[in-house]
Amino acid sequence: MAQGDDRSAPSGVDPGLSRPGGISYLHIPAVDARRAATFYEKVFGWSVRGHDTDRPSFDDGTGHVSGAWMTNLPVAGQPGLLPYIYVTAIDDCVGKVAEFGGQVVSGPDPEGNLWIATFRDPEGNVLGIWHDGPR
Repeated sequence: MAQGDDRSAPSGVDPGLSRPGGISYLHIPAVDARRAATFYEKVFGWSVRGHDTDRPSFDDGTGHVSGAWMTNLPVAGQPGLLPYIYVTAIDDCVGKVAEFGGQVVSGPDPEGNLWIATFRDPEGNVLGIWHDGPR
C-alpha cells in the first residue's frame, strides 16, 4: 500500500502494526529468550506472550511494534543499527536496567533538550533509551 492509503489491514494483522513505512516487527537476539523476555517486560512494560516457551514474543508499550526473542541469531554487542526506546523518566529506567540484569553503557547524557543513554541487556545486545525534557 502506498503511504496515505486507508485500506484495511490484511486479515488477522493488527492495524497498529500495518502502518506503511513504519517499523513494526523485530527479532531480538537472545541466548536465554525467557530471561530476555522478563527483562523487557520488567524494564519497559512490554506485553510478553509465551513466557514458558523457547521463543517468547512481545508487543512494545505502544502496540506499534511486535517481535520475538530469537536464540538462533548472534547477539548485537556492537550495534550497527542502534534502536532507541522512549521512556518517561530516564533515571528510573537506568535504575531498572541495572536492577533486572542489564548494564548501562553510557549516559544519561544531554543531547539538546533530550537525555539519552545506552545499555546492554542481559543477553549482551546494546540498545538506547531517550527522554525529552528536564531530568
